[in-house]
Amino acid sequence: MLQAGIVGLPNVGKSTLFNALTAQEAALAANYPFATIEPNVGVVPVPDERLEPIAKIVKTTTIVPATVEFVDIAGLVRGASKGEGLGNQFLANIRETDAVIQVVRCFEDENIVHVEGSVNPVRDIETIQIELALADLASVEKRREKAQRAAKSGDKEAKRDIELMDKIQPILEEGRPARAADLTDDERAIVKGWFLLSTKPTIYAANVDEATLADPDANPHVAAVRKHAETEKADVVMICAKLEAELVALDLAERTEYLKDLGLASSGVDGLIKAAYHMLGLMSFLTAGEKEARAWTIPIGTKAPQAAGTIHTDIERGFIRAEIVSYDDLVTSGTYAAAREKGLVRLEGKEYVMRDGDIVNFRFNV
Repeated sequence: MLQAGIVGLPNVGKSTLFNALTAQEAALAANYPFATIEPNVGVVPVPDERLEPIAKIVKTTTIVPATVEFVDIAGLVRGASKGEGLGNQFLANIRETDAVIQVVRCFEDENIVHVEGSVNPVRDIETIQIELALADLASVEKRREKAQRAAKSGDKEAKRDIELMDKIQPILEEGRPARAADLTDDERAIVKGWFLLSTKPTIYAANVDEATLADPDANPHVAAVRKHAETEKADVVMICAKLEAELVALDLAERTEYLKDLGLASSGVDGLIKAAYHMLGLMSFLTAGEKEARAWTIPIGTKAPQAAGTIHTDIERGFIRAEIVSYDDLVTSGTYAAAREKGLVRLEGKEYVMRDGDIVNFRFNV
């Protein structure tokens, strides 16, 4: 299962957000640095409004959503790349994740200590970026030494790697993330294998107070984060971690009503989970029958046989055809039978590239 790591400076609301994401008090939320010592891990369902209507059509009460794994990583501080705080351990935790959600404090509260003494989200973002870049710089310099020795003996891959490092190293030396380097898709695929911290796709979670939810444009901290994110082509999701943690205690009806009173269609946590899911390059296809309505996670661009393999390897091995109807077509038709009568159910072969929301019945023979 792919992982998204939640990072940030101490006391910006990471553990509070993690508790809201996982709907449990698994993380210790405390008003002091390093409240999180070991990374907490939570498997979180991806909100999918399509599952309930499909379940009603096929008359099942069992719904199984797709999931994403979130890791709550303890707060980084200035000097983490040199072991300050609990830096080395935490940098290793980040290295193991597939994507990063950086929680950025965008609220003022004199009762909650900020490790830097004041609220300045862009400074906080840059602090973490510099630490990740410095850690990556050390890694690249070590890799370069090894590649230079191999290149002397004519190793073509080593020479290629050195050319790539020539593109990345100057950016890291500026304290900027390696993902800012101008690389081709093939080059990015190579660099991905180097497991650099600052190449990981990043979402900025702007942690705001409840008042900001009603008028986000009035919060200068949010505006600053958005402006910075534009330079990286990164996503920004606005959340109020404190409110989200309170919503966990409410049932669905109460939660919906509370959000409606605030003028919100959905919670920030739902938006953050969806954003992380898509940032990881994932999508869902669906299966539906009397047993269950279920979302299955696959990378975008997956072909039908490989999608079948996520259900069971035997189905991939014996794949014949995929019987597919789109979600919109099935809901509009009301039943599978009606969709078939309209010619909306189609058969696809081994080269078919799956689409998000395809409802599938795989035909196979083993």
